[in-house]
Amino acid sequence: MRGIRPLALMSAIAASAALLTAGAATAVPAACTYPAEVLDLTRWKVQLPVDDPNQSGTQVLQVTRPRLNTYVLSPWFKPTSSCNGVQFRAAVNGVKTPNTTYARSELREMQANGTTEAKWSSDSGTHTLVIDQAINRLPNTKPHLIAGQIHDGDDRSTFRLDGKALYITRDNDTRYKLVNSNYVLGTRFQAKFVVSNGSIKAYYNGVLQTTIPVSFTTGYFKAGAYTLANCDNSSPCNTGNYGQTTIYGLSVSHS
Repeated sequence: MRGIRPLALMSAIAASAALLTAGAATAVPAACTYPAEVLDLTRWKVQLPVDDPNQSGTQVLQVTRPRLNTYVLSPWFKPTSSCNGVQFRAAVNGVKTPNTTYARSELREMQANGTTEAKWSSDSGTHTLVIDQAINRLPNTKPHLIAGQIHDGDDRSTFRLDGKALYITRDNDTRYKLVNSNYVLGTRFQAKFVVSNGSIKAYYNGVLQTTIPVSFTTGYFKAGAYTLANCDNSSPCNTGNYGQTTIYGLSVSHS
């Protein structure tokens, strides 16, 4: 027995080392180049805070599938260095979409074909958006940012960070429901909307926060960074003054 124990011990050590090596190999993330390699962007297009060189005048750059499958634009829309999330950044001096005041780096929901804009009713079916994300940075002076929206031409409900206070909004009520009074930048959280039977249910980290009665017929989801500051109310007026989020997981479903 005394002669067997060292051999058994050596075998056990070797087996443990093999398991640790295998575990370490599994933990190393695969290399990635494009956001579509990290998130499922089948049902999205991206709107970026830069001018589209292929359009006349100054217009926001919008990228749809199939181009989106192999598209990246640093630092506005790119994978994280560890390939576990996608960075969305919008500076205060960014190009804005028509009829808006602020710039965005944001996904806009599309139909399953990826080329036609989504449009659904709050009174028919069930429509769900789940975002696993963190807000990483806020603009100067006016530290406000939206990270997740239900839209239908107007903001129906959003997750909005004002300084350290994270709110769920309702129409023009930007502080409708406080969900975190001391949000720390970089903290990961789950934002979830479920729209059905004429109401919006909003969840924060899996807990229902509020139910909002609503009726619309042209709804769609948005996710990313909508920086609620511009050169009129935040300085300096340059690309170093921005809002930023990271999305680690994103899903949308309709039934």
